Amino acid sequence: MLLGRLVDVSQQVAATSARSRKTAVLAELFADTRPEDVALVISYLAGQVPQGRIGIGWSVLKEPVPPADLPGLTVSATDTALTRLAEVAGPGAQAERKRLVHELMAAATADEQRFLMRLLTGEVRQGALDAIALESVARAAGAPAVDVRRAVMLDGSLPRVATALLAQGPPALEQFRLCVGSPVQPMLAHTAKSVTEAVQALGAACVVEEKLDGIRVQVHRSGNDIRVYTRSLDDITDRLPEVTLAAREMTGDHFILDGEVIALDGTTGRPVPFQDIASRVGSRLDVDAARATLPLSPVFFDVLAAGGEPTLDLPGGERHFVLARLVPEPMRVRRTVVDDPESAQQVAAAEEFFADTLRRGHEGVLVKALDAPYVAGRRGRSWLKVKPVHTLDLVVLAVEWGHGRRTGLLSNLHLGARAADGTYVMLGKTFKGLTDEMLRWQTDRLRALAVTDDGFTVTVRPELVVEIAYDGVQRSSRYPAGVALRFARVLRHRPDKPAQQADTIDQVLESRA
Repeated sequence: MLLGRLVDVSQQVAATSARSRKTAVLAELFADTRPEDVALVISYLAGQVPQGRIGIGWSVLKEPVPPADLPGLTVSATDTALTRLAEVAGPGAQAERKRLVHELMAAATADEQRFLMRLLTGEVRQGALDAIALESVARAAGAPAVDVRRAVMLDGSLPRVATALLAQGPPALEQFRLCVGSPVQPMLAHTAKSVTEAVQALGAACVVEEKLDGIRVQVHRSGNDIRVYTRSLDDITDRLPEVTLAAREMTGDHFILDGEVIALDGTTGRPVPFQDIASRVGSRLDVDAARATLPLSPVFFDVLAAGGEPTLDLPGGERHFVLARLVPEPMRVRRTVVDDPESAQQVAAAEEFFADTLRRGHEGVLVKALDAPYVAGRRGRSWLKVKPVHTLDLVVLAVEWGHGRRTGLLSNLHLGARAADGTYVMLGKTFKGLTDEMLRWQTDRLRALAVTDDGFTVTVRPELVVEIAYDGVQRSSRYPAGVALRFARVLRHRPDKPAQQADTIDQVLESRA
């Protein structure tokens, strides 16, 4: 398939907000795609490069290359070029990467170049995948969407399922079954503002569980073979001997457990920050040395299979009975049950459980319907997460031009807090939370404040204040204060508030303590 065809579809998808139109355009594309190209097409539309990080930054991409006059670059040729880029290493690597990038760009038309630049910088944002892409693949293959969704849920990869489905037809879906040792996409949660709201939204018996700020893990045991996978289905068994040992000591077999790996401070007993856990899991140190530095503990909250039999379709309450037979109580997440959502006393107890969870240093709770199945790979309405909302009033220091549906609009905001000397300290960037109306308004306002524009980033006078919600503050070597906001999103613009009244870096640092 020509890359130009994919780029044209990407532009059509980005230009429409109608789900039906997105689905129809993608279904037509998938129907015309060779099975061997399907995985690449889906990955590129999602803004993902199968090779992972390949060391290409803006410094390499900013130098213009004359585009090709006519489309001739194929998807498979693009993949070959990116594989060559990913393999570059050693002395002269930067120069060789630059040469290969220029070679790739010279084979691309102007539209293809723009798409490749967004792909390589992680800026392809068009809402083309997930449920819409799945429905499109199902339509292209003439298969029921519910069956395709189940196959993806069990296999963990839409590209793999789509490749088999479009090559072999609907019967190919029968090969995708739950198998101990093969990771499954985890179930995710929607958000509620409070425990009371979550309980009322579910409207039935539910459980309130601690939400732990650790590394999500899926543990598979089949006899002596134990594997540990991350939320993104990466195998990290060798990095977590504590988890392997815990699974080996359990009495059951042929099971799949869902949980988190956390660490507790040896002095205070409070949870260690997520970054420390992530550093331990990603450490290249000797495993025993890393374990001695920061021992980790698994905490489990669900079971997907036991005794070789799937438990996905069992109600949550029944799955917990299975979990309790497998996992000792100290390794199960703390929880409280709300049998009657209409009971003011029970709801008040659930709110107190939430408050106590925060006092113990955890990030919030999950409220889960007891009658709901485990819907792997989806953000189910039967799981609702509740976390405290932190807000700051920060100043816009610069802004980046948008892509896709945001082309021509100033989108990604560079955010800063006031310093004692009257300057501003950058804390991160975000485009999340911005509605179309907000984008249009801030584009007009920030254009009026513009100082410089290099075609990618517009530096502005530090005058516009925005109210930002965030989940917490984490260490970061990227920014001058050594910290950054976690999951920052825009709540509203504050043109009524002068920059001199924005929050200070000292306030941000105090909130981290």
